[in-house]
Amino acid sequence: MGRYKEFEENVVLDKAMKLFWEQGYEKTSMTDLVEHMGIHRRSLYDTFGDKHTLFLKAMDRFRTKVNSELAGIVKGSETAVEALQLIISYMIYGNEDTPSGCLMVNSAVELAMRDVDVDSKATESFTLVEQLFKDIILWGQKNGELTLDYDAGVLAAHLNAVGIGLRAMARTSIPKENLQRTANISIKLLTKYL
Repeated sequence: MGRYKEFEENVVLDKAMKLFWEQGYEKTSMTDLVEHMGIHRRSLYDTFGDKHTLFLKAMDRFRTKVNSELAGIVKGSETAVEALQLIISYMIYGNEDTPSGCLMVNSAVELAMRDVDVDSKATESFTLVEQLFKDIILWGQKNGELTLDYDAGVLAAHLNAVGIGLRAMARTSIPKENLQRTANISIKLLTKYL
């Protein structure tokens, strides 16, 4: 008979996700993970596998949580412009209890050139956000808020690239107000009336 697991997987996975997000993959040791997650090393290996497998699971967990938050933002928005503003602000400021920046952006910068799994997960995440932007832009074009001068896919790709850049810059000491100003200009360029 196996030992009863004394932890909730998603709770400890969230702890690993946050540590990878704060420190990056290379800087995070297995000892750091064991201490931060509050589980025994053997339990970590039995439940999550090696460090790389745990990291990939943390990336999946991050994507699921962020996609849920973004969907909630869109659902609660009255206009397409409001949805875009709130999503971009979320990308810049995040939540109070989370590290700055974005685990996907950080991971892509750190590892994507040499880790096909990380590249695949980061690219998939970026593609999902771009599709979300496209859906919002189509909504805004349909109701007359956003310009019809460009295809929604082109505008979404532009806004996605801006968002990725803002999330990378959010890790630096650049004031968040400066990043918000850049975001506001990017959204204003999409609106029908300047």
